[in-house]
Amino acid sequence: MNCEVALILEHKYEQLQQMSEDPTNQISQVFEKSLQYVKRFSRYKNPDAVRQAREILSRYPLAEFELCVLGNLCPETVEEGIAMVPSIKNRGRALDEEAIEKMLTDLSLIKKFE
Repeated sequence: MNCEVALILEHKYEQLQQMSEDPTNQISQVFEKSLQYVKRFSRYKNPDAVRQAREILSRYPLAEFELCVLGNLCPETVEEGIAMVPSIKNRGRALDEEAIEKMLTDLSLIKKFE
């Protein structure tokens, strides 16, 4: 998810700054732009919230890309979730609407109390 990538890149950015006298010397523009992007589009900023979101989504039989889409876009309704990730409803291991609703509610609670 974007929020996980943001945590990793922020840690690496801090390491690069500590290794160099001139912080901009070792940090490429692509790295900085990537960090800005994932920070801007991260739904969860707090490391604990990121961990909790991953734990909630991992409870369900989701492919990694499905988990990331739901975690990045945070749909508010079951219909939005299915529209964004139709495969959660179309596969043999499809989630029922109650399970999807519980998952989305749990995610929204993390965001609400972050």
